[in-house]
Amino acid sequence: MNLVVMKFGGTSVEDPAAIARTAAIVAGRVAMGKQPVVVVSAMARVTDQLLRAAGCAAQGDRTGSLAISSRLRSRHRDTACALVKNPAEAAALVTLIDQKFDALDEILRGLAAILELTPRISDLIVSYGERISSRIVAAAFREQGIDAVHIDAREIIVTDSQFQKAVPLDSIIDKRAQEKLLPLVAEGKVPVMGGFIASNEAGITTTLGRGGSDFTGALIGGALNAGAIEIWTDVDGIMTADPRVCPDALRVKVISFEEAAELAYFGAKVLHPATILPAVKKNIPVLVLNSRNAASEGTRIISLAPHCKSPFKSISVKKKLSIIDVVASRMLMTHGYLSQIFAIFDKHRCPVDMVSTSEVSVSLTVDSNDKLPAIAADLGKLADVKYEGKKALICMVGEDIRGQNGIAAQVFNAVRHVNVRMISQGASEINMSFMIEEDDADEAIRSLHAAFFKEPDPAIFDVEARKQLQASSS
Repeated sequence: MNLVVMKFGGTSVEDPAAIARTAAIVAGRVAMGKQPVVVVSAMARVTDQLLRAAGCAAQGDRTGSLAISSRLRSRHRDTACALVKNPAEAAALVTLIDQKFDALDEILRGLAAILELTPRISDLIVSYGERISSRIVAAAFREQGIDAVHIDAREIIVTDSQFQKAVPLDSIIDKRAQEKLLPLVAEGKVPVMGGFIASNEAGITTTLGRGGSDFTGALIGGALNAGAIEIWTDVDGIMTADPRVCPDALRVKVISFEEAAELAYFGAKVLHPATILPAVKKNIPVLVLNSRNAASEGTRIISLAPHCKSPFKSISVKKKLSIIDVVASRMLMTHGYLSQIFAIFDKHRCPVDMVSTSEVSVSLTVDSNDKLPAIAADLGKLADVKYEGKKALICMVGEDIRGQNGIAAQVFNAVRHVNVRMISQGASEINMSFMIEEDDADEAIRSLHAAFFKEPDPAIFDVEARKQLQASSS
């Protein structure tokens, strides 16, 4: 199928130059005979600024809140005028931007009066980032000769009412996407819509959670049975480690859905963890590409990746975690005790990353957040509880780790100078994880990378790029 869903992140639409690059990439796909459906994030850092504006308003700082909105208004107006040269088109776009910001300002004034920021209001406020960026991008595409048409994502992506992290209703999304998008694609038009934003069945604005634009792209790709889902970001693809920590990190050419999902969940920033799910259901390849380096082949994520001679594909890290230790010498073997513990985490909607048990204790790792004191108080009714923050979870992903003799010894020999707090191996065939102090994370990653990526498999990793880097630095 020639239909391709192209999702562009915030850095790919952050300013006029970035949006112009994005337009050129989409035009290139059209010239190749592809039928793009484009999903865009808010401009870089806009979501954070909208959240800050909401926070100021909720604290009664109306002036500060409206000042943030005013700066965002100017940024979006300036971007629109730089991209759209047709006077009538530019004037219409600027008028639309002003209307959106006028409505946002009214919401912020109301919030400053009631002094209560609910999840529902928060979702409405942050939705303006994608609602406006998608309008600007669609206009910029038309300026470059692309027959683009804007679609409000909230008319297609329908969710439950769990604001700030809503759950998509797949059957409704499939039906609406096919009804609203396929006819446009058949006419040769390029639909452009915002990611991250959605609505419930009553039409009230919801969001898919931070990083949810990837998820939107995958949902649309699955609904339309696309030939591919392209995730355009500001890196060359999935890397063997964070290049900011390991300058000699390698691009992974190809990886399986399962491996990519593990990496995404355990800290890799390239993909939203939920992105893979719709693609897996329909067996749609996902490509991670760089809008600043469109010539790069990126990373291809498929159902079954080729065999890799190296034991691991990538190392990721999830920081800002806490360890919770629950100690109850007489209760641990009691029927239903563990279910009582996990019921408490369920009550507080707090996911658990890793679990370790002994005869008298249970240790769990969770994201550090303001719910921890309340969780600890509830757990304290069952047992003695203590928790520590500033922990990091190192995750090493590769195929059939359980089937490789001595792999654990190699891993822990590489980090023998680091204090390891918890270990998880065996729950997954492709993942080995362990918990350490957050301050030790970067050093641990560098040591592991040096130990396991000395002789990378050229069929899986971009070895040539490393050679060129070494040659240029010598």
